[in-house]
Amino acid sequence: MNCVEVKKGIYFVGAVDWNVRSFHGYSTNRGATYNAYLIIDEKITLIDTVKAPFAGELIRRISEIIDPEKIDYIVSNHVEMDHSSAIPEVMKAAKNATIVTSAPNGLKGLQAHYGSDYNYMAVKAGETLSLGKRSLTFVATPMLHWPDNMVTYCPEEKILFSNDAFGQHFASSKHFDVEVNLEEVYQEAKKYYANILMLYGKQAAKALEIVRSLELEVICPSHGIIWTKHIPEILDKYEEFATGKPKNKALVVYDSMWHSTDKMAHAILEGFAKKDVETKLYDLKENHISDIMTEVLDASYIAVGSPTLNNTMMPTVAAFLCYMEGLHPEDKKAFSFGSYGWGGQAVVKIQDKLNEIGLDVICDPIKTTYIPSEETLNEIERKVEALVQ
Repeated sequence: MNCVEVKKGIYFVGAVDWNVRSFHGYSTNRGATYNAYLIIDEKITLIDTVKAPFAGELIRRISEIIDPEKIDYIVSNHVEMDHSSAIPEVMKAAKNATIVTSAPNGLKGLQAHYGSDYNYMAVKAGETLSLGKRSLTFVATPMLHWPDNMVTYCPEEKILFSNDAFGQHFASSKHFDVEVNLEEVYQEAKKYYANILMLYGKQAAKALEIVRSLELEVICPSHGIIWTKHIPEILDKYEEFATGKPKNKALVVYDSMWHSTDKMAHAILEGFAKKDVETKLYDLKENHISDIMTEVLDASYIAVGSPTLNNTMMPTVAAFLCYMEGLHPEDKKAFSFGSYGWGGQAVVKIQDKLNEIGLDVICDPIKTTYIPSEETLNEIERKVEALVQ
């Protein structure tokens, strides 16, 4: 693929990672992109770079437009290596470039990763850099999702280079929202927010206020497609994500050894369904935790189940709870369930972890010994029905 013109004199020069299927524990079934953008003006500027293995692809695309040696500025909106680790290779080709990054955390982060020998320019929130006919204004977005994060706005072109915000892990030969299946892209945007940004909902809401105050014709994220015609829609979706208002939806998440906890899970599903609650069931042996967390984002109820194995919960359940704890979902009701032979510690440990995460535990653990009878399963259904408000 060649470079793609976003607006006159502004190009996508990033890379497509067709085959990546994991991004630090988050499944990327549709691949990913590492977007970088080249602005041709009196001062030639590269906005972000790519993941190191794709540095050659980035430099080749830049070379289709200009000699990389002519680059004056490299703006690093975010230190994380999917956006910055090509910097050493790019700097070999753009020896005289100045790296522009946020003060103080962007500067500290880049120097910690790549050393202090490059020319750096640390910018504060609100500072402006003239490129000639165009200018760039830097907007701090700390903890969205690292302390160094910023976004870059070009007022003359009404373009926001938003880095991780509004991004999706979505590999395609197409680059714009008008060219792709939007439902797929919205789902990937939701998954990205749920697994990367959920913990930082307050920061996302604050950043969204700033973004809404800008005149926008294009949003260029660092992952996925570029927003042109559907900017209001993605901003509205981020508003939903950031406010975290749950839907009338329940998740039943579990593992099972000999199908007893599985039977309980189905009874819990039926109990929710009888109260007209949209319910989804996830066996952790068959579903990736990042896909489940995507649904946690807007769920009202989360039931987590496990049999007791060696005095504790199944490892898959422990991993899910650990992952969920890091993302810290809010405004969720929860309870534990499971079958056991003796001891029965798993459901208690799950309940303790649900409390630690900060979820609203709404009942004592639902448990049974060995194989639940039909009478027990019917009782579980009735108990769940009674929990729905």
